[in-house]
Parts: sequence; structure tokens; C-alpha cells
Amino acid sequence: MRHSQSSRYDTRTTIFSREGRLHQIEYAIEAISKAGPAVGIMAEDGIVLAAGKRVGSALLDIRSATERLYTIDANIACAVAGITSDAHTLIDTARTEAQRYLSTYQEQAPVEHIVTRLCSLKHSYTQFGGLRPFGASFLLAGWDRQQGFQLYHTDPSGNYSGWKAKPMGANAAAAQGVLTEAIKEGDKTLPDLAKAKEIAAKALSKAMDATLTSDKIEIAVLTKRADSKGAVYTVLPVEELKPLLEKVSKEIEEEKAKEGAGDI
Repeated sequence: MRHSQSSRYDTRTTIFSREGRLHQIEYAIEAISKAGPAVGIMAEDGIVLAAGKRVGSALLDIRSATERLYTIDANIACAVAGITSDAHTLIDTARTEAQRYLSTYQEQAPVEHIVTRLCSLKHSYTQFGGLRPFGASFLLAGWDRQQGFQLYHTDPSGNYSGWKAKPMGANAAAAQGVLTEAIKEGDKTLPDLAKAKEIAAKALSKAMDATLTSDKIEIAVLTKRADSKGAVYTVLPVEELKPLLEKVSKEIEEEKAKEGAGDI
């Protein structure tokens, strides 16, 4: 059976379609848009990363690690969306590069250095036959003494960009609405860390369209060390996460009640 002309463009990573598109990259981006949501927010005194957890078996032991949040170095962390196995390969690459930089220069790697190396690898997988694009996007949060706190988003094409706040994954548009309302374009000031946590939780609630509980969401923060010579990555424990989620859920219910009263 002969394949249609358009199918050749679908199966070749390196061939442009007549419209100038690389379909395999678009398919990878589509896979990410169906993955669990994640959010990154810059604050005055740090960065917040938050992600929805997968709904799995009650028999699964998840005490030892988070599902969607990872550390790359002491000063860099990330949230991932997409194919987990692809993400693990990229995380290992980033960790190796961070340790290589530390060994060579005796200091932690600048955040953008790790981002560019990661994106160079992603881009290389769109240029050669026999390969496919990585089906994973990253929100990389980090601190270095050159540029302070930084938040970057990467996609399967190898492109990256810096953000004050950025959602990714399923229902990213709903989360984007919360972030846009909380952090206005042109604002020169950022929320403090406590407020950023609330914004992240609210954005995830909108994206997941569910009442937030500690078994559905994980939040981590990257803050500066007390001596200002590095960063500290901390995953919020359940005892801190529960009251935060309860507060945000209550605010969401109050907003819904006001909207309902306004419609009458």
C-alpha cells in the first residue's frame, strides 16, 4: 500500500513539510500538552516550582522522591512535563554537565550555561535521521552570582526563554490566566515567596480542575543561602503543604461564590 505524500513528512524528523513545519516536533509538543501540569513562579526572595502528581496505585511507595520535581545541582532545580524516561535522560545530562563545570572551574555552573547545553542536546535530536525529539519540557529554576534567580522554559525543539512565571502541561491556558492576573505585565516588583506559593497552588488548581490535596500536588522552593553564596532547594513537607492548600481552596470557593452571586 502506498503512503500518502503527507505521511512522509510525519515519519521523518528532519524533513520540512510544504508548510515549513517539522511534524515530529509538533507531536512532541502535543504530548507535553497532555502531561500533568506544572508551574514556575519567580519571587522577590526565591523561585517556586509546583507540579501535579500522577494518580497512581495506593500501593505505590512515593516517600523517597518527588514525581515531577528534580535537583540538577545545589543551585538548580527543575519541573518536568512529558515523557518521564526522556526527562530522566536529559536530567542526567544536565547533572553531568553541572559536575563537569564544578570540577573544571571550582564553582557552580551558571544557570543559563546548563540550560544552553541541555537545549543543544534537544536540538541535535531534531537534526539527524534515526532520532526523534525528546518528548519533555522543563521549567529550570536556579540562582548564580552573575544573574541571581532565573526561571527558564525549554521545549522539544531546543528553544528556551526566560520567564517571571510560566505554566506547562495540560490546561496550561487555565493556569496562565491565574498567573497573568497575579503578575501584571510591566510590574517591576515580584510577589514574596509566601504569596508565590499561593499563586502556584491556585494556578495548579485551575489547571487540574480539582480540589487540591497534599497527595495531588507537590511544591518546592529555591531560596538563597544564609551566607548568600549559593541556593537551597526545599520540597515543602506535608505539614506545611496542607494549610497552604486549605487556604487556597477556601479562597477559590469564595471567588466562585462571588461569581455565582453576581450571575443572579
